[in-house]
Amino acid sequence: MAITSVAVFCGSKSGNNPLFENHATQLGHILAEKNIRLIYGGGNKGIMGAVANAVLEKEGKVTGIIPQLLTDREHSHQGITELIVVEDMHVRKKMLYEKCDAAIILAGGFGTLDELFEMLTWNQLSIHSKEIFILNTAGFYDHLIAHAKTMQQENFLYDAIEDRITIITVPDEIKTFL
Repeated sequence: MAITSVAVFCGSKSGNNPLFENHATQLGHILAEKNIRLIYGGGNKGIMGAVANAVLEKEGKVTGIIPQLLTDREHSHQGITELIVVEDMHVRKKMLYEKCDAAIILAGGFGTLDELFEMLTWNQLSIHSKEIFILNTAGFYDHLIAHAKTMQQENFLYDAIEDRITIITVPDEIKTFL
């Protein structure tokens, strides 16, 4: 199946390492150049805002989905192609998953991990078969990946991690999968 839209899950903050935002910008440019629609959380702050703005800089298409309660907190992005305001986080996540062909996880906090693990769980349960990528900028997800390998070694997972997640370290690596 051709990938025409990608959900990007990431922080509404920028983090301490400037490389997080730099990689988000590079990824946004790649998506726009490949004519792949960005589906994301609808904010205009942090890494989330950086990836959306980068897609827009290259005249790409951006769909943001944001729950009403976060429109002020995450500064809903008024300049994107399509902004959808929904009732709550559950509706947001479901819509993000429905509108994407694949997901890319960038650095972020609890919300980013929530989205990653829900996507992984649904994938494992065959609710969907969408590809999931982790952009492991500056080793940000090294500990999480190590923990997932421990879960695999201890026989808590149904499949090998490599069957569910593709880990990349720089944005350019995503090009071979798009």
